[in-house]
Amino acid sequence: MSELNIDRLQPGLPYPLGATSDGLGVNFAVFSANATRMDLCVFDERGRKEIKRFPLPECTDEVWHGYLPDAQPGLVYGYRAHGPYDPARGHRFNPQKLLLDPYAKQLSGALRWSDSLFGYRVGHSRMDLSQDRRDSAAWVPKAVVTEDNFNWGDDEPPAIPWEDSLIYEAHIRGLSMMREDIRVNWRGTVDALAHPAFIDHLLKVGVTSLELLPVHAALDDHFLVERGLRNYWGYNTLAYFAPEPRYLTVRGANALRMAIRRLHSAGIEVILDVVYNHTAEGNELGPTLSWRGLDNASYYRLIPGEERYYINDTGCGNTVNLSHPRVLQMVMDSLRHWAQSYRVDGFRFDLGVTLGREGTGFDPGSGFFDAILQDPVLARKKLISEPWDIGPDGYQLGNHPPGFAEWNDRYRDTVRRFWRGDAEQRGEMASALSGTPALFDNRHRRRWASVNFVASHDGFTAADVVSYNDKHNEANGDENGDGHGENYSSNWGVEGPTPDKAINKLRETVLRSMLATVLVSDGTPMLLAGDEFANSQKGNNNAYCQDNEIAWLDWKQASEKHGQALINWVARVRALRRAHPSLRRSRFGDDSIELVPGIKRAAWYDIDGSEMSDEAWAFSEGRVLGFQRAVMAGEQLDVTLLLFNGANEDISFELPALPCRWFRRLDSVSDGRISGEVDTGQVKVGAHGIVLLANSEGLRS
Repeated sequence: MSELNIDRLQPGLPYPLGATSDGLGVNFAVFSANATRMDLCVFDERGRKEIKRFPLPECTDEVWHGYLPDAQPGLVYGYRAHGPYDPARGHRFNPQKLLLDPYAKQLSGALRWSDSLFGYRVGHSRMDLSQDRRDSAAWVPKAVVTEDNFNWGDDEPPAIPWEDSLIYEAHIRGLSMMREDIRVNWRGTVDALAHPAFIDHLLKVGVTSLELLPVHAALDDHFLVERGLRNYWGYNTLAYFAPEPRYLTVRGANALRMAIRRLHSAGIEVILDVVYNHTAEGNELGPTLSWRGLDNASYYRLIPGEERYYINDTGCGNTVNLSHPRVLQMVMDSLRHWAQSYRVDGFRFDLGVTLGREGTGFDPGSGFFDAILQDPVLARKKLISEPWDIGPDGYQLGNHPPGFAEWNDRYRDTVRRFWRGDAEQRGEMASALSGTPALFDNRHRRRWASVNFVASHDGFTAADVVSYNDKHNEANGDENGDGHGENYSSNWGVEGPTPDKAINKLRETVLRSMLATVLVSDGTPMLLAGDEFANSQKGNNNAYCQDNEIAWLDWKQASEKHGQALINWVARVRALRRAHPSLRRSRFGDDSIELVPGIKRAAWYDIDGSEMSDEAWAFSEGRVLGFQRAVMAGEQLDVTLLLFNGANEDISFELPALPCRWFRRLDSVSDGRISGEVDTGQVKVGAHGIVLLANSEGLRS
């Protein structure tokens, strides 16, 4: 390479950050406020041998930069940062440690665990106050210079309105590892996302938005590797701009772009789960891989007065310092990279409270939220926050700014408890069904801000909610001490799988009722991949480290009779949600207003057909509830009446005195096979069942 015949770099430019090819060379720019020198290390094409080292010649506004003439995409590189090694003051510079560019868009090689990865001498009596002087280059991934030349053709974002959305949360690898209709070398990769069989399945269920667990390059924790496990979920980010190599095929990052383009052409959005709250470097005893070695005191939140230690609001050892403008810039640049270079349609922010926490605590007007909401690219994307972390005042459900939706775990727990038959759930269930207005009806937010789910990647699958009383996480290696202790689940008589037909029938009914509840509630419905065919994790409610059949989807079950029946059920309920606008109301408002004489926007009814009174709401043992909603769809009135029976016995529900002809559209006890006009004043609702009545056969919307 001719550029290596020179002894020094040209000054280059401080913007943009990262490695940028202009066709004649590559500009390198990296932020560090406290370094005294920054070296660019160039490696051979396999990343095994350092062939040249160049000091970056300029530092402008705390950005180190230089230009390497004649360099081309494909160049493999890393950095070495010089400066004080003074952990007590928050500085951990160690030029013996090769550092990954925080803006790396492609990685070369995989990390191999070694004591040389640590900035201190492992096992030393002074622990991280000691300094390790071994070169770490042989053990770490390197960055690769890239250029974006993908042809998007006529690709257009589906731009699905929130109120029409159905989110499907999935893991790239787990989706396809057990799909026999997909080529072996495609399984577990992004190529499987674009497979016609998978896209057809999403369309049959009615999915509009595929939400993928983290695709950023991630690190398998040392303790997991020692156990023979790996960080399967990927919430341990190593590079914010690069896709995880294990998900890619020979086409590299363009394979992901191709999958997104094909999903778009089918009308399906792609949402990425992103982890900007912490990094894979862990606490003060973690490895030095990138940010820690480049400028520890800037990239991380450190304990004031004890800068050796990290603020750990995430439970993962460190917290990214989004109060620093350059660190916030890194996150915004990363988001725009995925939004523009990969054309993703939205983001789900892991531990969103951490991202919005300033020095005074969580702030819906924090720099992070403000930066996104004023950004002309990002503000138009679907934005979803996980509204909690383990830090002070870490539970902030309903407190995020307009423009953000939030995972509603209160909804999840309420639905599980109601269908388990718990007492004192009618009021909570009413709130859940109507978009949790007590939390979300503020600042002109819409009902879609509540992302409603009964199961997600973190916890039991829906099938396990009706099959296990207790978690079974022994395979994780923590003696079943990890994962949630309270799952609001019931095994209905036997723990785990059983040949008992009566128990299995009951489980199927409760499962249908839970999934239907998600799809007929105001708000944004979300399904966990596999719940539509009763996929199980064998009672493991924290399968973060299980890259095996525990966490992979069992598609054989989807092809069996019970799996097919449940898929058809979910598809039917989803179709009804589309056909009846009253099942997917967007705006909050005064539900007591009558749209036509005798028909309110919404009303609640007891088993005798009377509107719920204060005494009825206060009756702790009540497990029956009627919920009527009405919407004007153009000149047509759409009215639906949901009848819920969370009790162990069948009931006869007296229909309220409304000026409607009712058609039975859904019955979870009968698996949806009963339909037709209701010709009596009472409707039977089976134990643990839902019946949906409508004033029409459905509207097109």
